Amino acid sequence: MPRISTRQAMSAAVLTACGLALRTSATAVAPTPLDIEVDENGFGTLTTDVSGISVTVPLVSGTQADPGPGGLSSALTYDLGTITPNPGDVFMIEPASNAISDIIRFNTAVAGRPIGSPNALVFYSDNGDGVDALADTGFPTAFYSSTAVINEVGPEGNNGADYTPTANQPGFVPNFAATYHFISDLPEPSISGLIFCGALMLARRRRTSLNESNDSESLSSRGTV
Repeated sequence: MPRISTRQAMSAAVLTACGLALRTSATAVAPTPLDIEVDENGFGTLTTDVSGISVTVPLVSGTQADPGPGGLSSALTYDLGTITPNPGDVFMIEPASNAISDIIRFNTAVAGRPIGSPNALVFYSDNGDGVDALADTGFPTAFYSSTAVINEVGPEGNNGADYTPTANQPGFVPNFAATYHFISDLPEPSISGLIFCGALMLARRRRTSLNESNDSESLSSRGTV
């Protein structure tokens, strides 16, 4: 029997939770809350309500071919399970330069995807200033006819954007009140933080070495008694 990773096991929980939410939301008066957060390195979570209980599970992700318009052969892809968003592209713009920094793509029921579900979010990021994240692949060569534009918020190195689509916009999910949190850049650790971590590791090594030395001396003294 093939081994199943922790993230794959949690993906099954995503399918179960979202499937229950879809069934309950069909008769609910208000749309079911849906909160999805993703970053450029394959870390993402999905939070929704299941029978009145808020459930958060990790999203399965990987780099693979994007079957959408002009999709690249290797792109950071998040499996959305049974969540069925409107297909389309969301352009994230840097306000200072008015340049595109990221493109978030929603694929729905597209054939040929190796991940188990046809519903996916693809994260593309500009790689003009170098490659330091899985999403730094550049952009697709063509786009969906359905698009949206949002502004990036935050200082360089620590920015992103929130996106709440309305009906007919990319990423809108029927029967859900969906909000997405796109994390474009993460702050790099400061020099002082790196020094502190290094000092902490050195102290732990010294403590371990001292304990081993004391244990050795104790055993030696017992042997000579």
